[in-house]
Amino acid sequence: MAREFHRADRVADAMRRELAQLIQKEVRDPRLGMVNINDVEVSRDLTVAKVFVTFVGEDDRSQINTSMEVLNKAAGFLRRLLAHSIQMRAIPRLQFHYDETSMRGQALSALIDKAVSSDREHQDNSDSKED
Repeated sequence: MAREFHRADRVADAMRRELAQLIQKEVRDPRLGMVNINDVEVSRDLTVAKVFVTFVGEDDRSQINTSMEVLNKAAGFLRRLLAHSIQMRAIPRLQFHYDETSMRGQALSALIDKAVSSDREHQDNSDSKED
């Protein structure tokens, strides 16, 4: 059975595509590096959009916080630009959030790799003792 696409989902997808281009082309703050927009969640009543972002190659928490401040201060500007590119009666208010899922995924992947290598070493040691 086909999944229903609600209006909020379609608006979120359009906003994600447009914001990726607008941030790259229009936001000229040197404190802001390369931004990835991972997801946009729009409320059912289309009044608020949560924009989840990550920053390419950035691990420093203070720099991430600075970049988040830049994005949240530019939210009104970006909303106005969105109004020109997306034909809607009212554009949702933008709230930028740092998406930590990629960092958590990398940490979990590192733990799994460590456990696998430890298991291999343990297996190799027990095999060599049997000889």
